[in-house]
Amino acid sequence: MSLSPTARVLGRIGLPAPVHELAAQRWDAIIVGAGHNGLACAAYLARAGKRVLVLESRERVGGACTIEETFPGVRMSPCAYLAGLLHPLIVEELNLAARGFRWFPAVNGLFVPFLDGSSIQLWDDDQLCEEEIRAFAPHDLEGFRAMSDVIRRLRDALRPAVYEGSSKHGFGNHPGRDFWQGSAPTPEEIDHRLGNDLEARKVLYEWSMAEFVGAYLDDERLQSAYLGQGVIGTNASPFDPGTASIRFHHASGRLGGMPGMWGYVQGGMGMVSFYLCDAAREAGAVVAAGVPVAQIHPGAGVELEGGDRLLAPVVISNADPVRTLRMLGSAADPAWRAQVERVPIEGCTVKLNVLLRELPDFTARPGQLRPHHYGQINAPLTHEEWKAAFAASRRGELPEHLWCEIYFQSVHDPAVVPAGRHTMSIFAQYVPYRFAQGSWDTRRDEVRRLALKSLGRFCSNLDAAVIDAQVLGPPDIEEKVGLTGGHIFQGECLPPYMWSKRLAARTPMLGMYLCGAATHPGGSVIGINGRNAAMAVLADME
Repeated sequence: MSLSPTARVLGRIGLPAPVHELAAQRWDAIIVGAGHNGLACAAYLARAGKRVLVLESRERVGGACTIEETFPGVRMSPCAYLAGLLHPLIVEELNLAARGFRWFPAVNGLFVPFLDGSSIQLWDDDQLCEEEIRAFAPHDLEGFRAMSDVIRRLRDALRPAVYEGSSKHGFGNHPGRDFWQGSAPTPEEIDHRLGNDLEARKVLYEWSMAEFVGAYLDDERLQSAYLGQGVIGTNASPFDPGTASIRFHHASGRLGGMPGMWGYVQGGMGMVSFYLCDAAREAGAVVAAGVPVAQIHPGAGVELEGGDRLLAPVVISNADPVRTLRMLGSAADPAWRAQVERVPIEGCTVKLNVLLRELPDFTARPGQLRPHHYGQINAPLTHEEWKAAFAASRRGELPEHLWCEIYFQSVHDPAVVPAGRHTMSIFAQYVPYRFAQGSWDTRRDEVRRLALKSLGRFCSNLDAAVIDAQVLGPPDIEEKVGLTGGHIFQGECLPPYMWSKRLAARTPMLGMYLCGAATHPGGSVIGINGRNAAMAVLADME
């Protein structure tokens, strides 16, 4: 981590000059928000010779993808855990590997224990995974192969490994291109790529996650093992139409040339943002932290909360679209405002960052540092528990059990904790944004107990293993990193809000652009959103 100037201060870069000096300069572009997409956008614009200023309201850059000392001597990424959708172009063009970027592919895949004492390790190696399924539910082996194949077909059709490098043509629609790069494909372009593949169309547009797994698998436990992959960060039930597309979205990465693979970034996920900040500043961009923007004036610049005015003909917002609307005020185009307001943006995810004395000991496969600790782990729900949990959260109540996905950064990266300790990150659903009774301040400890109990059903030692836990519900995420509603993807990623229906980098307001997760191609730590915005700005400047 010492290679990165931004990482040396854990993203607390401060002000590069007094605000009045920044205000005295004329900028080509001002970027509001130093999340990873905003920093990527700044790096590309600065590399093209533009005078770029990035303004971050918080003291630390990175947005939801950053690193904090959550507990004394413990470095954790509080809201972003694994890399998988980070675009290969970002890694290559911004020289992230030379800056220190390393990742550990989680080839051990997804481990799912069950209350009856059985378990399955869904390896990211086809042969190993098939061996597990053959022993667990042999009659589902052919169905598993078919289910995996439709995801591969979708990825190869819509996201082939064909990228357009940096150039003035980098925002076009090129035959055979990766559809995440550049402007969103039209429905006709997608139709052409999918051809007569009816299964792929159902996954992309129609099926619920329950319908998807039910079409290929008979064993209810095996179905349950996958259901959570269709609702990650999504305020919908796995029985709701369109949730199968969430599974595809999260399986469509090509990081490291490994299709669909996820993994742990050395030092934590926030290192991605820190390396992007290094790239932007090295290219000549100025990044200032602790500078809240009060108002955006399209085509003219921004006004800070302190009253200072900074001038630029281009403003690019990395803030979520609801916050962007607030900063635009009456300058927002009415039709664009209506489009923004149609997108649901209330989160249902709670995140726990946990310090451990030892790793959870799973009763189905006992022991420490077992193969499953190196991948991801799910604490599953039955079909009825899924339905009840979602219904409870919609009523403003807590369910009896939470679905939990668990990650152990320290297993791959012991340097993030003191010797003999481990970190555990828990991503859990469903929780309400607002409680029908009480508030997050009064019920946070109850949520903590519920999440640990939901995981503890499958472990023999969890109560004794936990030293401390930080709990971040949707309002906490909203306050901590500025994501309206605590929605980690700046708005829903279900089919009605994706592809050409997602917000574009260009807005109807002259000189006003977006570069965050609300834009095509959607949410997660991707970086291509920022690149797409930069290419749109450069094309328009020409």
